[in-house]
Amino acid sequence: MKPGSLPVVYSAPWCGYCTRLKSQMDREGVAYDEVDVDQVPDALPKLEELNGGQWIIPTVEFPDGSALVNPSLAAVVAKLNQQ
Repeated sequence: MKPGSLPVVYSAPWCGYCTRLKSQMDREGVAYDEVDVDQVPDALPKLEELNGGQWIIPTVEFPDGSALVNPSLAAVVAKLNQQ
């Protein structure tokens, strides 16, 4: 992964899966940027693009342009270690 490049977690405060993933990432020291889709509705087209037309959160977009939908912490860490 390029220095300064962080994965982006698309989430919303009411999403329990989002809260769980972000707290796990925080606990393990996995840095990320967050896009709250309720506060940034302009992000929804990107979310649709990443998810084949659906609005599914949490979605984690990686600096290489790939994404994981509702991933486990282990899946996020494994993907980051590949970059």
